Amino acid sequence: MAKVYYETDGDLKYLAGKTVAILGYGSQGHAHALNLRDSGVKVIVGEVAKPELRAKPLAAGFEVLDTPEAAKRADLISVLIPDTIQAKVYKEQMAPHIGKGKTLLFAHGFNINYKFIVPPSEVDIIMIAPKSPGHRLRELFTEGLGVPALLAVERDASGQAEQTALAYAKGLGCLKAGVIRTTFKEEVETDLFGEQVVLCGGVSELVTAAFETLVAAGYQPEIAYFECANELKLIVDLIYEGGLKYMRYSVSDTAEYGDYTRGPVVIDAHVRETMKKILAAVQNGSFAREWMEEGASGGKRFQELRAKGANHLIEKVGSELRKMMAWKRPAEEATAAQAEARR
Repeated sequence: MAKVYYETDGDLKYLAGKTVAILGYGSQGHAHALNLRDSGVKVIVGEVAKPELRAKPLAAGFEVLDTPEAAKRADLISVLIPDTIQAKVYKEQMAPHIGKGKTLLFAHGFNINYKFIVPPSEVDIIMIAPKSPGHRLRELFTEGLGVPALLAVERDASGQAEQTALAYAKGLGCLKAGVIRTTFKEEVETDLFGEQVVLCGGVSELVTAAFETLVAAGYQPEIAYFECANELKLIVDLIYEGGLKYMRYSVSDTAEYGDYTRGPVVIDAHVRETMKKILAAVQNGSFAREWMEEGASGGKRFQELRAKGANHLIEKVGSELRKMMAWKRPAEEATAAQAEARR
């Protein structure tokens, strides 16, 4: 079983007198910075020179520095910028200031696991990866609660890397929910696999394929959207609350029987073999290299795929149907849309 840490396992004394630099004040970055500061940790923010990226941390009262200066002044540097630019930023702006006594912290194992970033041997490398979007991490912290997180130690040069990671997790509020021990390798490989096969790629393609199948068979796109896309949230919410067992308990007997008998037909042996191939590409680094090459080339294919997805019929139909769902938008917007629909 996995090792789980809780509130009594972390001690903020391991961050006392130290400066933490948050590189990137985005979804995760703003929550890390605010939570740590509220926990009594000295926090600075490292950002690029663009005024629009500095405005929010400045408004929140943080000292905002160029990335090289932040890396130089900090004892712990939390790297929360996008995966595709981390290696470039590290090489060009951080590397000269990373040496003995420094700790590098990541929220995702991508660049360390695939060795796009290789810090000096005397540097601690740790991970705290909250399992929620940044706004939720911040919201629960302000309520006196926390979100679960993952903890990993890739290198313990100081002999205190684990204690530092636990102190950081305590500062975020994550130890109140529980922090699970993992490795950089396990975190990044399971994360990429889950995104590609289930959470994003698998679900998106399954929903789209089912929608297309019904529409091609002559059913109305609106009905197909409701059955194959809109109602998915109801099922996911049930699984989120109590697992597959609770979902099956909550749906009709007809739906449950269809689950047992038709699910394995859709996700058959061929699909499982494909999953193994996708996992292998994650494990051997070929997906990581493909993604980094895509970023280095300007992301042309990525943008083409994004545009193609955005222009699919399922998006057009869904956009119209969501106007019927007043609970999904501010009341005044819903009222205006409903009035327009009646004309």
